[in-house]
Amino acid sequence: MRQFLLLISVILCGIIFIGRLFYLQVYKGSSNNLYEDNAIRKVWDYPKRGFVYDRNEQLLVGNQPSYDVMVIPREVGEFDVDEFCELLKISRETYDKKLNRARNHSPRLASPFLPQLSKADYAVLQEKMRKFEGFYIQKRPLRKYETTIGANVLGDIGEVNNRDIKRDPYYQMGDLKGKNGIEASYEKTLRGIKGIKFIQKDRFNRDIGPYKDKEFDSLPQQGKDITITIDSRLQAYGELLMKNKRGGVIAIEPSSGEILAMVAAPSYDPNILVGRERSKNYTKLLRDTIAKPLFNRSIQGVYEPGSPFKLINALIALQEDVITPDEKVTCYAGYKYGNRFMKCHCYRGKRNNMITGIQESCNAYFATTYRRILDKTGSASDGINTWSEHAKSFGLGNFLNNDLYVGQKGRIPDRSYYKRIYPKTFYSTYTISNAIGQGEVATTPIQLANMAAAIANRGYYYTPHVIKHIEDEKLPENFTKPKYTSIDTPHFEPVIEGMHAVYKNGTAKYLNIKDIDICGKTGTVENFAIIDSVRTQLTDHSIFLAFAPKDNPKIAIAVFVENGYWGSRFAGKVASLMIEKHIKGHITRTDLEEWLLKHSLENEYAKPYSGEPFNINGRTQLQIVEEREYYQLKRELNLLNTTNN
Repeated sequence: MRQFLLLISVILCGIIFIGRLFYLQVYKGSSNNLYEDNAIRKVWDYPKRGFVYDRNEQLLVGNQPSYDVMVIPREVGEFDVDEFCELLKISRETYDKKLNRARNHSPRLASPFLPQLSKADYAVLQEKMRKFEGFYIQKRPLRKYETTIGANVLGDIGEVNNRDIKRDPYYQMGDLKGKNGIEASYEKTLRGIKGIKFIQKDRFNRDIGPYKDKEFDSLPQQGKDITITIDSRLQAYGELLMKNKRGGVIAIEPSSGEILAMVAAPSYDPNILVGRERSKNYTKLLRDTIAKPLFNRSIQGVYEPGSPFKLINALIALQEDVITPDEKVTCYAGYKYGNRFMKCHCYRGKRNNMITGIQESCNAYFATTYRRILDKTGSASDGINTWSEHAKSFGLGNFLNNDLYVGQKGRIPDRSYYKRIYPKTFYSTYTISNAIGQGEVATTPIQLANMAAAIANRGYYYTPHVIKHIEDEKLPENFTKPKYTSIDTPHFEPVIEGMHAVYKNGTAKYLNIKDIDICGKTGTVENFAIIDSVRTQLTDHSIFLAFAPKDNPKIAIAVFVENGYWGSRFAGKVASLMIEKHIKGHITRTDLEEWLLKHSLENEYAKPYSGEPFNINGRTQLQIVEEREYYQLKRELNLLNTTNN
């Protein structure tokens, strides 16, 4: 019996030793556990991000080499810290702060100590790195923007935070990811896949070469290239026209939903958010709480749509059969309801049908139309729900489910919305301001541009998007399948005729472009702000919506200019010029162009804070500044035209 016990003990000991050897040499030596082995140093090999091209294959975003100083805190030895700080151009205090941060993250893992060195700094430092034990230089690609435009479209990349790392284990401390725009929306497509190298260390913690002849090493896979729908020439022109103004411009190709231009004003050069100055420049932009250059007004700005919304009310009225295109409504220089009066610039006694009602933007005509929609069944509560559903079928009052990184829903109210204000009785006159696109209706510029595209297509639209092509991939069906409105196709013709009349004889008759049939609608929206706790009326906003040509349209556009007086003054000029630029490729209405370049709205934006400017020799400070800015913009325009040619 003792002999058997001895034999069993020997066999068990042998099995234990064999199992331990298997664990150490096979399991623990596998790639899954190399990341935790302190005797092996891990070096990430970062891929190049995918390139970004515009619709004409113009390179917008590429890559440039960058060099990060990395540190492994527990391996930091004795050396001349002052010399090291001098080479890195940092203070001793900054050195201690960065080293403590890395040590708190992990004393044994590599952390970025000073990211994104320039080539010049790298060349000086590389020769002396051997003196600074525990530090090494890691190369990684950094973004290079080959343009100065489209910052709100292209976005930027920045260092990941703890939340990013928890959400996606792909990221490590110090990694970069898209923060805004295309860079964020298509982060997983553009970032590629990191490679890794395993370096064997000896007992003195010195590198002795690749682990197991690079058996577990992997090469980085470059991110995929993408082509976006933006026309960089049209984008640049739009940004030039919107200099010294605030607002948003969205231009869409109606036949595809592709966004041709997305202008947010004011904007900035995307290159200032690259490199070691990124943090400082980003903070400067963020702290500008007046102009808000980081606020993408073209997709985030929520405004009352004004008169362009009358087009929706006309279409709903036709669909609900409460008015015909030929029926005339008398305007008495406005519309009286109860003891109130909604003013209109039509002369007293003017009789408008649908086409002239749109042409002249008659408030009385559309107040009458709106009330008929709500009162059709005898219940305004049911009527406003019907009205709301029709309006929402144009993509209003909700997210468009596009590929833009940010956005706003806007607002199309229904009966439930008004329950808080009118819990019991509800009449159509309570919400009469909705008839002219004010009141509780709110939209974004991209929603208005999409609405224009739906009208141009006579009843359907494609989800607006900025992606045109991804390497080796197909576009999502959401971007290629049309969405239909609730309005029957025949009802669009009289509305389109009215929009065409706006340019022929109406509120935009001075904005015509030769040889292009443009359909449009001007808009003017009241503008209020709280100043010293008092609700104060400021200069009205300028809105314009259009598409062209009338048949087989190539572009639909919405322009919103804050404090722009009225629709045709600023927004209408921008829209007409961008339509001509897109269709003809050159500008014939140089008078409109010159006017926009010469006129700034900075004075309007300053009024709530500084009041009117002083007069100097009969001219205001504004006029003097405008002249200087005008000649500077003319130089930029000449340079832009030279580049395009």
